[in-house]
Formats: sequence, structure tokens, C-alpha cells
Amino acid sequence: MKIAVVGTGYVGLVTGTCFAETGNEVVCVDVNAEKVKSLLAGVIPIYEPDLDILFERNTKAGRLKFTTNLAEGIEGAKIIFLALPTPPGEDGSADLKYVLGVADDLGKIIKDYVVVVNKSTVPVGTADKVRDRIAPNAKVAFDVVSNPEFLREGVAVEDFMKPERVVVGTKSERAKKLMEELYEPFVRQGNPVLFMDERSAEVSKYAANAFLATKISFMNEIANLCELVGADVDNVRKGIGTDSRIGKRFLFPGVGYGGSCFPKDVQALYHTAKQYDYNFQILDAVMNVNQLQRENFFQTISNHFNGDLKGKTIAVWGLAFKPNTDDIREAPALYLIEKFLEAGAKVRTYDPEAINNVKQIFGDKVYFAKDKDDTLTGADFLVIVTEWNEFRSPDFDKITSSIKQKLIFDGRNLYSLPHMKDLGYTYYSIGREIIKP
Repeated sequence: MKIAVVGTGYVGLVTGTCFAETGNEVVCVDVNAEKVKSLLAGVIPIYEPDLDILFERNTKAGRLKFTTNLAEGIEGAKIIFLALPTPPGEDGSADLKYVLGVADDLGKIIKDYVVVVNKSTVPVGTADKVRDRIAPNAKVAFDVVSNPEFLREGVAVEDFMKPERVVVGTKSERAKKLMEELYEPFVRQGNPVLFMDERSAEVSKYAANAFLATKISFMNEIANLCELVGADVDNVRKGIGTDSRIGKRFLFPGVGYGGSCFPKDVQALYHTAKQYDYNFQILDAVMNVNQLQRENFFQTISNHFNGDLKGKTIAVWGLAFKPNTDDIREAPALYLIEKFLEAGAKVRTYDPEAINNVKQIFGDKVYFAKDKDDTLTGADFLVIVTEWNEFRSPDFDKITSSIKQKLIFDGRNLYSLPHMKDLGYTYYSIGREIIKP
């Protein structure tokens, strides 16, 4: 099947590449000429495990192509995916200018029946808005479908190729048949393609991310309570996670969620509720807790030094908002680095993939190390913000010989309390006992 994907950001590039992998002819369209030039040269602008393998295979086979010309890109396509940015506005609402701008253009250039698919995460009613923007200029029949993505950064290729479910919002039988044909290779093991109306599909995406963000904020609140009452959040997590009604996932406390989805999607759903005069109190609390969690972590570090971090050199492990990605959008590490610099501290930092992105923000204000050991050289203490695998079993003898104080602030609870006690470290983590020699 001939497919067009408009937008080559994270979702668009993964979507186009994975559809090409199952034999479809895919053309990805982007207005950024430099990005398209790089993609044509085989350079992928994001880090995502296994994406490079599929990308190389399908570009070489001629199934995956790139262009800046929208009319050229959609020529002959049966399905056009819109994978465009929907950045949050000042009020938290999703900005639809890119999606609706392309919709205006599509109405003028589609020549045969086509299914236009909203793949971007968009507010309720966006399918209707896209339909209304295409219709005045269209001379042929078309359908607009909502098909939200449920991709986890770091395992997006696996999620796309073997989805737990596919959600498709459409009332059109013609569009439904095309979408069934497209997704059939991905659900051969029996996972469902769930058809529903467009608005329910749009809400499903926001509801999923908002619920997961709620679990994270809830566990961070439990962790804070554990610290006050002398409980261990790891034991509590296991105690509730074995309940099948709750589940084990998203129960790990930390320094708060970040990334491209949870922050803006929670804000957007909250804004939608306000538009309908509904006070979504839980989401208000989720956002507040998430912000407070990173503030509290900084305050813990500052309080250890009686509020005086001036002149301290701080080693920071982890910059990306989660492991296995280079995405730093809303990453807690950015907030912490800003606060360290404001307090007069020096920062040495390392991340396996996100360094180049963070350099664009801080420049030479921060020392970017070549590896995790280099980060420690001359540092007073260590702060862990992202749970990359290479941080899980470090050489503690090397850490001890490199940093000036045997002091670690662990925002991801990577190490066991008995081990840190045996090593003689002062060790702060989230929702657990503070270890002191």
C-alpha cells in the first residue's frame, strides 16, 4: 500500500519506518529541508533502539523515501498520516496550527479518495476540525480518522511492530477496511484493533497517558510519606504491585516524569476539561506533585549543605528524561542543573545519548564528560537523575577515589540500602531511609 507520513519527528519517523518494514511504500514529508537532506543521507535525527536497522534496510530497498514537497509525497497514497507537532500553549492547550495548516493544503491537492489519519496526539474534536478544513477545497471524497500512537520512547519500534492494541476512530466503513488491511500484519498474534468513534479515540490517548502520569505522581506521594513515617517505598511498591488490579508497572518513585508526552498530554486534557467547565481535580494534583517532586529533590541536596552549594562541584549522571532515548523535553535533570548553577555550583554531567541536546541549552556553563567516570573527576558528590543501565552496577571503588565526599543523591533508587551502608556512603534516595556512616 502507498502511504504518506507528514512530519518526520519522533512519531512520524517511527511510523513511516515501521510501515515500510511490512512492505508498504512510504513517503515521509517534512518542511525542514535540512532534516530531509540528512534523512536522505541516512542520518537519523533521534536515538531510538533498533530504528537505525529498519531505517537502513527500508531506505536501501526503496520502500522508505523523503521529500519536502507535500503534493509529491501524497501522490497515489491511499492513507495520509499526520504526525505533526502539537506543542502546548501558555494555557496548556495543544496548538493545532501545524495540523490544521496541512489540512488546508491537503484539500487543494488530493486527487482521489484518501484516508487522512491524525497520528499526532490531538485534543477532542480535532478530527472534526481537520475534516472541516479539508472539505471546502476538496473535489474528491475523503475520510478523517483518529489513530493515536501508544509508543514508549526507548522501545518504540517494538511497540509499533507488536502493539498491545491499535485504536482507530472512524464511523466510515470504507476507512475501516483500509485501516484493517494496513494493520493486519501487526496484530497477527491476536492483539485487537479497536474501532470506535473519533472522539473516543482522541480521549483514549490522553486518558492513557494521564492515568500513567497519575500512577507516577501517586507513588511519589507515597514515597514522600514513607520518608516521614519510616517506611521503605520499595517494600510498599512490592506490596501493592502484586495486586493484579494495580499491576507492577509505573510504581517506581523518582524525581518526576518528563518527556514529550506526559507533561503536555496531562496539561491538554486538563485544559479540555476546563473548556467544558469541568474541574479535573486529580490532574491538577498530578501536575503539582510532579513539579514539587523535582523541587523537593533539589531541596534535599541543598539542605544537606545547609543551603550553601556555592563552590561545590556536582557530578550528574543522566540527562534524558528516561533511559534509551536522547529526549530531554521536560527532563528533571534540566531543572536540577539550572538550580545548581543558580546556587553557584559547578556541574559535570554525562548521559550516553542526550549530551548534544543539552549542550544546545547550557553551552559551556556545564562540563560534558566523555563517560561516567570522567564526570566524577574533581566532583564533591554524585547526583543520579536517569536510570541508564550502565549506572546500575558501577565501580564503587572508582567512585570513592574520584569524588571528594562519599555522598550520593539517587533520584532513581538504583542501589540497595544495605550495600550503600556497607560501603560507608551517605546515601539519599526516594522514599527510603537515609544511609549515613
